[in-house]
Amino acid sequence: MSSFQAAALKLFKEIFMEKFNLPRKFKVYIPLLALFLILVFMMPRSPKFNYDYRKGSPWLHETLVAQFDFPVLKTEAQLLEEREKAGSVFIPYYKLDGKVASRSMNAVSSLELGKWSDAKVVISDALTSLYSKGITAPNAVADIEDMRTDPDALVYIQKDRRAVKVPLSEVYTLEDATAFLQESLAKAFPRCNVDSLVAAASLSSLIVPDLVYDQQTTDLIHEESINYISPTQGVIRAGQVIVSEGEIVTAEIEQLLDSYRAEYNTSVGYGESRTFMWTGNILIAFFIVLVLFLAICYCNFRIFDEFNKYLYLLMIFALAAVGSSIVAKTDASLFYLMPFTLISMYLLAFFTKRMVFSVYFISLLPMMIFAPNGVELFMMYLVAGSIAMLVFGIFNRGWLQFVTAFIVFAVMTVVWGAFRLIDGVAGLKEYHTVFDMALGSLLSVAGYPLIYLFEKIFKLVSNTKLAELSDTNNKLLRILADKAPGTFHHSLQVMNLADAAARSINANVLLVRAGALYHDIGKISNPQCFTENQTSGVRYHEGLSPKESAHEIIRHVSDGLALAEKYGLPGEVKSFIASHHGTTSAAYFLTQYLNDGGDPEDVSGFYYDGVRPVAKEEVVLMICDAVEAASRSLKTYSPESISALVDAIVDGKAKENQFADSDISLREINIMKDEIKSYLQQMYHSRVSYPKRKEKTDK
Repeated sequence: MSSFQAAALKLFKEIFMEKFNLPRKFKVYIPLLALFLILVFMMPRSPKFNYDYRKGSPWLHETLVAQFDFPVLKTEAQLLEEREKAGSVFIPYYKLDGKVASRSMNAVSSLELGKWSDAKVVISDALTSLYSKGITAPNAVADIEDMRTDPDALVYIQKDRRAVKVPLSEVYTLEDATAFLQESLAKAFPRCNVDSLVAAASLSSLIVPDLVYDQQTTDLIHEESINYISPTQGVIRAGQVIVSEGEIVTAEIEQLLDSYRAEYNTSVGYGESRTFMWTGNILIAFFIVLVLFLAICYCNFRIFDEFNKYLYLLMIFALAAVGSSIVAKTDASLFYLMPFTLISMYLLAFFTKRMVFSVYFISLLPMMIFAPNGVELFMMYLVAGSIAMLVFGIFNRGWLQFVTAFIVFAVMTVVWGAFRLIDGVAGLKEYHTVFDMALGSLLSVAGYPLIYLFEKIFKLVSNTKLAELSDTNNKLLRILADKAPGTFHHSLQVMNLADAAARSINANVLLVRAGALYHDIGKISNPQCFTENQTSGVRYHEGLSPKESAHEIIRHVSDGLALAEKYGLPGEVKSFIASHHGTTSAAYFLTQYLNDGGDPEDVSGFYYDGVRPVAKEEVVLMICDAVEAASRSLKTYSPESISALVDAIVDGKAKENQFADSDISLREINIMKDEIKSYLQQMYHSRVSYPKRKEKTDK
């Protein structure tokens, strides 16, 4: 590396790393670079129709003139109306049997008509006219008689593999055909008794239906007429004005704008230099990644030190972005089917709500860019995901997850309905969209078990896992209860106190509860060494020097870590074991040692070889553990004595720099102190003294 490069790198570190307090590990930026490249190559390669408009509002842009010919797309309401209309129209389908007419015509020559033999010519002409139109069988179609009252009713007639539409009024029924033959004979032979002639010569037998009703083809054509409605109506030519500047956007203009936008987004290529397009995409991708990076910095800077959590967070964001890109390029209507609310649930399993909301908000930005109606979808999923974060903590087990899915679906429907009301009430009839949202909400339940796979891959600890660890029937906790019952009771008390303190500062309550239950498991190895487990008459430290006693006390941390490793406790819980005493001392035996004339320079054996707490949850446990143990020595539990105790312990930890490595603020410490004081006052409140009953009042 040249001197110039070294100087530039040094300057970069001084300006960005130190002054802006950015992560100094280079590996933090490698995943961000990969994410940036993914976003760049997912960005749209063609221009979008970048005009905003709303029905009922004025057109705020310059007059828009069509640059090319485009078809006018029908609205969903129009398509629905046409489908309903097509479904109500019934057109029977008939096949013409040509052999019927031939047989009837051949039979005319063999008729015995007596003195009316000249009538054969009239009969032949009548039959020719009848069969040229077609004769239907009686009751071939149940509604055929009702259809005849409609002058516009039609039927299909297939002849020589070609089907044509024919007005139903031009087709003869068997009764009409017989009447036509009789009228033809009566007109040609006025003196003839036509009824007698028809009966004597059996002329009615010559009239045979030649149109055969085809039920299967009729149903098929009826179904096709419903499903295959033309999506367009008319064409707008290039150069035609679509909307003028300041003109109110009516329903008709909105339809034209929607059609123009659809054609523009699919057919128009990028007309400028490709360099401009790539530059724009690179800048947009960079700013999205930058916002995500800063959100992590602002919410929890410590995540950069937990690289597995950091990678998991970026992976979830990438899944959301890639999913949005694929759906946009495949079928934009599928956005309503995608379970984007799963993003918030996947994040909520491992992060605080503040972090989850920030990352979830940013994860929806690619969808807003890629989707045609991105603002509507962004708003819908933002509200639904936020509500899911609120209710999932309650309805997150077993069948109750379906309650969460139903609430998410209801919220999405309301937000979607609000946008439809703006566009027009007719849009509420898009039932297929509602169905897609319902199915997407169910997919959020079906997809949640993947959290256990992510937990395994990234070696994380989910809130579900923490809840399982906090079950007091857990094997290791049962051992603690059996071998060190006093310590187990102390751990329960610390857990309840830490629970209240953690809630007051919005810390991870489940993590604090698990840490509180396991922080002292090292005492299992030597329970009698600790006062809370000693039985009457046992004096474990009698005969031991202060240094030896301190050693026995301090080793419960290393013993606890060994047990945690043996029973497979996650690293998040181990950190509570290592940090709950931090680097403080075994104060009782240190004081005894010094009072007995011990060397003040030789006190290293009295200090815990642990680590100072880093996470705010670890600070909560350190304070609550010390407060709970010290509160047992109070002679009176007045508000003043409790307040003095809590202040003394917290101030003592602060003077020993136990909070120096933590991200907890002074404000949060003060809030926590007030909550701990209030909790102890309620726990140690005075009881009513029951009077003794006089003997003479007893029966």
